[in-house]
Amino acid sequence: MKLSMTKAAVGFKEYIVLGLGMFLYAFGWTACIIPAGGMGGGATGMSMLLNAIFPAITLGQFVFIINGILLLIGGFIVGWNFGLKTIYCIIVLSIAMDAWDYWLPNGVLLDGEIVPNGLLVQYTETINSHNILLIILGAVIAGSGVAISFSQGGSTGGTDIVAMIINKYKTISYGKIVISSDFFIIGCSIFVADDIATGIATIVYGYIMIAVYGYTVDVIQSGSQQSSQIFIISPKYAEIADAINNEAHRGVTIIDGKGWYSKAECKIAMVVCRKRNASEILKIAHRIDENAFITMGSVMGVYGKGFEALSKA
Repeated sequence: MKLSMTKAAVGFKEYIVLGLGMFLYAFGWTACIIPAGGMGGGATGMSMLLNAIFPAITLGQFVFIINGILLLIGGFIVGWNFGLKTIYCIIVLSIAMDAWDYWLPNGVLLDGEIVPNGLLVQYTETINSHNILLIILGAVIAGSGVAISFSQGGSTGGTDIVAMIINKYKTISYGKIVISSDFFIIGCSIFVADDIATGIATIVYGYIMIAVYGYTVDVIQSGSQQSSQIFIISPKYAEIADAINNEAHRGVTIIDGKGWYSKAECKIAMVVCRKRNASEILKIAHRIDENAFITMGSVMGVYGKGFEALSKA
């Protein structure tokens, strides 16, 4: 009973942290990036484009609709292995976007212009290049929120689901898919801008945003674009491998080993994953065997399905 209560408390804490991460991510967008005329990629960037065309539908509703469609498509193509945390993050993010839009006060500039949710724009108006300042600040806040969610095994959906679908048929690295989709979505913002000058500024702000956003996530996650190689030595290796397969949806390789001091035969479970998935795998191994011997290191090059494609040249 005590163990069940402990698991429930840990699970509750994880979902609270996931929710806080999503609200922090939404705040960066709603309070800083959008009022400053910025743009971004992923499902949120696509939602901004559609919201500009169909303003009757809120940004949060578009985030939910786009991710819902991607989940359905991904489910039929690659299976329904997204995990409860991903669905939870998508729902909380959609609510948080509209919640901040409702809570944040408008900003009134010196010339009398009203900026929706633009209180920070009003306060920074007298600072040179204040829009770029807010874009950078928003990217740092949003990146911090996503990094917090990654640390608990969560995901904002969007590009993650697209990457899963693409990798079903062709091996392309996650980073290339993210960069390509973000550049395309941000570039499309010129078609919904009031004029060409505004559109160009939005695109420039967007590229600055994704650069700072990506760097922030990398720093917090100690290099999320790298991969982690985890070795787990435990007599419960089969149970741990099954749990990693079923819960973290990562592949496991079992290697024969031998302790040279004890001369005892052993099995080693090896897992290669993205750094943002490493904490979840460590928690699974520790939960099943508290005495498991675990090592983790960074891997600079991983080639194969779901990772980098090895050049034929």
